[in-house]
Amino acid sequence: MPCTVVVGGFFGDEGKGKIISYLAVRDRVDVAARGGVGTNAGHSVTWNGRTYRLRMIPSAFPNPETKLLIGPGVLVDQAVLLKEIEETKAGDRTRCDPNCAIIEPEHIREDRESAHLKGKIGTTGTGCGPCNVDRVRRVARTASDVPALKPYLADVPRLVNEAIGNGRRVLVEGTQGTFLSLYHGTYPYVTSKDVTAASICADVGVGPTKIDGVLVVFKAYVTRVGAGPLDGELSEQEADARGWTERGTVTGRRRRVAPFNFDLARRAVMLNGATSLAVTKLDLVFPECRGKTDFGSLPGKAVDFVKNVENETRIPVHLIGTGPSVEEVIDRRNESECPLRRQNR
Repeated sequence: MPCTVVVGGFFGDEGKGKIISYLAVRDRVDVAARGGVGTNAGHSVTWNGRTYRLRMIPSAFPNPETKLLIGPGVLVDQAVLLKEIEETKAGDRTRCDPNCAIIEPEHIREDRESAHLKGKIGTTGTGCGPCNVDRVRRVARTASDVPALKPYLADVPRLVNEAIGNGRRVLVEGTQGTFLSLYHGTYPYVTSKDVTAASICADVGVGPTKIDGVLVVFKAYVTRVGAGPLDGELSEQEADARGWTERGTVTGRRRRVAPFNFDLARRAVMLNGATSLAVTKLDLVFPECRGKTDFGSLPGKAVDFVKNVENETRIPVHLIGTGPSVEEVIDRRNESECPLRRQNR
C-alpha cells in the first residue's frame, strides 16, 4: 500500500517500533513520517544485535534508504533529536518540519514539578504537556528558531504528499496508544492531544483521501505506565509469574499489566478505522512461539488466540511479533494464510 498509518490500540507500549521497523525493511519503505506528541513516547527497535530507544526519529531507520521525517504536529526536544541523529547515523536522511514546537527546559521543569501532572496524572516529565499549552497559547518557539536544527529542516507535508503522489511507499508512524488520546482516552489520565489515526495524519499533513490503510498494533496483553484505570489489572507478583514484567522506554517505570482486552480492541478498531492488525509479544503469552516466522508452526492455543482476535474485531491480523528483533515476525499478508475478509466495509 502506498500510504499506511500505524497506531497503537491500547495504552502505548504495544510494539509499534518493532512493527514499523519490520515494514520498513521488508517492504522497502521510501518515506516514514512520525506524528504524535513528542519525546514522551519511546519506540524500541532491536536491529543488528543492538536495541535503539527512539523518542524522535521514526522507527523505520534500519532501512538505510528510508527518508525519516518528523511532522509539524510533533513537539521536538532538540537535544534528544540531535542525540538520536548521532546514534543512528541517519542525519543525511532525517528532516524535521520548521513548524514543530520546541520543548524548552522550563516545560520539562513544570512537567516534573507539577503536583497535578507528575503527582496525580503520572506524566513522563518530558515537558510535552506544558509545551502543548504554550503552543495553543501561540507563544512556543518552533524548530525554525533553533540554529542547531537548520540543517535538518524541511517542508514535511510537501515531502510526504509528493512521495504519495509518485506512488512511493509511505509509513505514517503514530505514538502513544488510542486510550491515551486526549479525546478518546481515560481522561484525565491521558496525553496532551489526540493520537488516533486521524490526528496522526494531520500531524504530518496528509489528508484522509491519501491513506490506503490503517494498521492498529496490539500487544498480546495490555500494559500501562502511570495512573489511570486498567481493567483486569494483575498484581506485580502475577505479572512476574507470567513473565510480563516490563518497564517504560522513556521513564523506566514499571508497567502495569492486564490480560488482552477485547472490548478495548473493538473500540480501537472503530476509532481508528483499522484495516489490519498486528499483535506483538505473542511469545510472552505462548513461549513456544519464540522466534517463529511461519503461522503454521504456531501451537494450537496461539493460533486460537489470533483467530479470536480476528473474530472479535472482524479485522485480519496481518503481522505477529514473536520476539524482540526486527526479523522475528510472522507476516500473514499473503491472502491464502489470512482468509478473514473485511466484512464491515
